[in-house]
Amino acid sequence: MRSNGGIGAEKSVNMFRALCLLLICVASAASATEVKSVRVRVGSDYTRAMIELTDAADYRVFTLANPDRLVVDMMHTRLRSNVDGAGRGLVRSVRSGQPEPNRLRIVFDLTEPVRPKSFMLDPASRARHRLVVDMVKASTPEEPARSVVTLPSAEQRKVVVAIDAGHGGADPGAVGAAGTHEKHITLKVAQLLAARIDAEPGMRAVLIRDDDTFIPLHKRFQKARDEKADLFVSIHADAALNRSARGSSVYMLSTRGASNEAARYLAERENGADLVGGVSLGGKDQMLAAVLLDLSQGATLEASAMAAEHVLGALTRMGKAHKRYVERANFVVLRSPDVPSVLVETGFISNPDEEKKLNDPQHRVRVAEAVMLGVRDYFHTAPPPGTWIAANARSRAHVVARGETLSEIASRHGVSVSKIRQVNALNSDIVRVGVVLKIPTAS
Repeated sequence: MRSNGGIGAEKSVNMFRALCLLLICVASAASATEVKSVRVRVGSDYTRAMIELTDAADYRVFTLANPDRLVVDMMHTRLRSNVDGAGRGLVRSVRSGQPEPNRLRIVFDLTEPVRPKSFMLDPASRARHRLVVDMVKASTPEEPARSVVTLPSAEQRKVVVAIDAGHGGADPGAVGAAGTHEKHITLKVAQLLAARIDAEPGMRAVLIRDDDTFIPLHKRFQKARDEKADLFVSIHADAALNRSARGSSVYMLSTRGASNEAARYLAERENGADLVGGVSLGGKDQMLAAVLLDLSQGATLEASAMAAEHVLGALTRMGKAHKRYVERANFVVLRSPDVPSVLVETGFISNPDEEKKLNDPQHRVRVAEAVMLGVRDYFHTAPPPGTWIAANARSRAHVVARGETLSEIASRHGVSVSKIRQVNALNSDIVRVGVVLKIPTAS
């Protein structure tokens, strides 16, 4: 028989455990991004949803039919209060839910199908982060053609960007000091990038993988070819024996050899992923890869180089790049003979500081935004014939990113600052993050 003292001690231990559990739950809730408010505003030709957040969040925007809905999923985010209620404009009503413990879902019930465009606004002065989702009627032309003669709409296809989240399934990729798996980081960045590309006029994203599954390397670029992709972007997180190595990198295919010893080592490590997934690259697969390489045309490699330069430039504007030039290596995943391909190393997961950054949702949003800006700049510089971008090149859109100046934007698009001010009715050279500028044709 236990004494009263023993029972009292047991009660104290149980109370201590309960208190610890409560503190853990409170700490977890405090660390989550919080939605402060959801507002719907009606413009002249669009409806805008403004979601106010305490911090940037990983998010995905997509539409559903029968009935028409627009869905916003946000990871590691919680509601401060219920947002269910009536809508305005194209939004019939707003409701919320939690399909998974770590995922918040806000659903906008629509009066008709819409075409969404979304972007994250960083806080200005004391303002909070804001996720902006603009909705226009799906039947509305993306760029009204006034005095411009364009191709029939059936011929104005969107450019297709195939986004490959590196590794997956049985292949975790590189593992950081804190245990972060590269495959999880690449999937999150790929999903963010796909959402940003889908929000751009004239662009459509195709995810090579959208969950934690393994896809053999040669099947990745084959899927891009099946989707008739105009560009293949493979997302990875770098690793090196030197733990101090840092910064993002951009690679393109080299049929002769790597640009340096580190690039050769990296290509060998990535190409060996098929063995982890249980697929051998020997025999016929190796012969097929060699034939595909022989079929690679100079134009494809030239387009890859141009795309890689634009993406590297955008990443460099966001932060420190590992190398200030596009590197070359013989990656199997870049060997499509007719699809320009680039590989983006988002940072060094082997560097503890960069591993923390890659686990930061706000940083991943910035990386995805930078890659999207580079991809968009590439297509607006050399639009494929028969695409919406090629038909509407007379006046294209530019979403102002953090750190960009009007003179830098003008220089990138090859037009004068005064011309941009004129077509956008600007009184000064000051531009705010998130503002959509019309870019006229270069003189």
